[in-house]
Amino acid sequence: MKIITAFATDDGKSFIKRHFGDAYYYDIYKISASEAKFIKRIKNTTEEDQDIHSDPKKAKGVAELLKNEKVTTVVSKIYGPNIKRIKKKFVCILMNDKKFSECAKIIQKKIDIIINEWNKGEVRNHINLKNKK
Repeated sequence: MKIITAFATDDGKSFIKRHFGDAYYYDIYKISASEAKFIKRIKNTTEEDQDIHSDPKKAKGVAELLKNEKVTTVVSKIYGPNIKRIKKKFVCILMNDKKFSECAKIIQKKIDIIINEWNKGEVRNHINLKNKK
């Protein structure tokens, strides 16, 4: 089985140091147990109401943007309060490795756990795959 995964980034190399929804771009990968393939980079075109912390419109906009790309799994170093909204639509993974290529390898090894979490539907939890330094 393959999953479509979005990594939150500004530079295409590393995670942002802000919340997932604040990324300038999302790098989309198709990942299976045997391979990880970069598909494309999409620009985060959602807008946020500066007066509303944890803006539900922003969460909806990011979710729609990623659902259009058939994303099922999202990966970031940091999530904000909107994680409670987006985990209903995606498997949210916390990671802090520096290179996406390394993260993709870890996801490949853990793909069964990720798919099991996906199958839980809207009651799914996030998965912490942070590298313990």
